[in-house]
Amino acid sequence: MKKAFITGITGQDGSYLAELLLEKGYKVYGLTRRTSTQNFARIAQIIHDENLELVSGDLIDQHSLTYALKDIQPDEVYNLAAQSFVKASWDQPVLTGEFTALGVTRVLEAMRLACPHAKFYQASSSEMFGKVQEVPQKETTPFYPRSPYGVAKVYGHWITVNYRESFDMFAVSGILFNHESPRRGLEFVTRKIANGVARVKLGKQEHVELGNLDAKRDWGYAKDYVEAMWLMLQQDKPDDFVVATGETHSVKEFLQLSCKFAGIEDWESVYKHNPKYDRPAEVDLLIGDPTKAREKLGWKPSVDFEGLVKLMVEAELEKEGRMSD
Repeated sequence: MKKAFITGITGQDGSYLAELLLEKGYKVYGLTRRTSTQNFARIAQIIHDENLELVSGDLIDQHSLTYALKDIQPDEVYNLAAQSFVKASWDQPVLTGEFTALGVTRVLEAMRLACPHAKFYQASSSEMFGKVQEVPQKETTPFYPRSPYGVAKVYGHWITVNYRESFDMFAVSGILFNHESPRRGLEFVTRKIANGVARVKLGKQEHVELGNLDAKRDWGYAKDYVEAMWLMLQQDKPDDFVVATGETHSVKEFLQLSCKFAGIEDWESVYKHNPKYDRPAEVDLLIGDPTKAREKLGWKPSVDFEGLVKLMVEAELEKEGRMSD
């Protein structure tokens, strides 16, 4: 039985990845931070699976990582944990650097000492491209991050390359463009829109307060994207891949479609601009070129943009409706 170690297992991607690996017959170990309140909502459906084991540790605590990996001896390590909310990275830039940048080094160093033959996956981000230098963005596009989060992700990306080349480790980065689902945190714009529109439809609130409607993103379905992570670690040689749909859509389009699927005709009556949600430095246009992932991994998304919005709005209508009963 193959063993996988996942940091960030209680997050959106971690929960979908854990489900995928359990389905494939893995023994899955998930790193969780010891806090006074644990949030296991996203892994509730697998928490009692006999092949899932939660391990206490922290990306800030080097020894907790080294001891865990020494004990488990995993075949694959997926580093998905991070301070992953872009807006919060301006409020907490040092914390973001500790988790999202140096945290990667700690995991790699723990692997080098405890299980150097395991395969490593680093969750890189399209936010590294920031002020884009070419359209669409591919593996060779220069980085120009526009937030402390993006800067931290660039560090995590390059330290992964450095360990691969310095210590001959099987270490790869997936440069994932925006990927969403009903498990997304409410602070993220897609879930915020889907939830807000559902609440407007059900008479629970009047508006959805948003920042810049013109920002464009390449949005896919998180469940599709964790499959790409797994595929990267099944290759003979380590390599980095852009994972994206190759399409770009604006925040306005996401709002308009959400209203359509909720049965709200006038989307403008729902929208209210709130400048506090505008970024100090905006990333205007992200669109990925997934050619390499398609050709080398055989990966392609199964859910398109419209399908993603529909899926998220329907989940929110059901959830908010249930809370009203």
